[in-house]
Amino acid sequence: MNSAVHTNKIHEGRNVKRFREMLGIKQEALAYELGDDWNQKKISVLETRETIDVPLLQQISAALKIPVEAFQNFDEEQAINLISNNATFENCQQPAFFNHHPNFNPLDKLVEAYDEIKRLNAELLKVKDEQIRLLQSLVEKK
Repeated sequence: MNSAVHTNKIHEGRNVKRFREMLGIKQEALAYELGDDWNQKKISVLETRETIDVPLLQQISAALKIPVEAFQNFDEEQAINLISNNATFENCQQPAFFNHHPNFNPLDKLVEAYDEIKRLNAELLKVKDEQIRLLQSLVEKK
């Protein structure tokens, strides 16, 4: 009998890469945390492996401060299905950190940005003038 059951294999290396990237950690930094035997190239190869030995996953878990189970159980396809089946725009509750009503005036921020641009331009002109004076003095000495 032919079964149409689709089993997704968890790709632990890809999960390490996903979590590392979500945390904004470079491969070199993770290699440094794992010890002298590690470098960027070894991390790159590790992230292509479908399964990773548990002791190594424990080291990575400690370095990234993510539970080992996250690397072993996270399935992107299941996560996408869960989100697409449960999230609609009408009944979606916004996370607490997502604020549609900022507590500042956007025009004030725009004015602040323009003021900062003017200040930086003035500094650039000042530096340019100093460089011109320096060059003129060097030309006069010759």
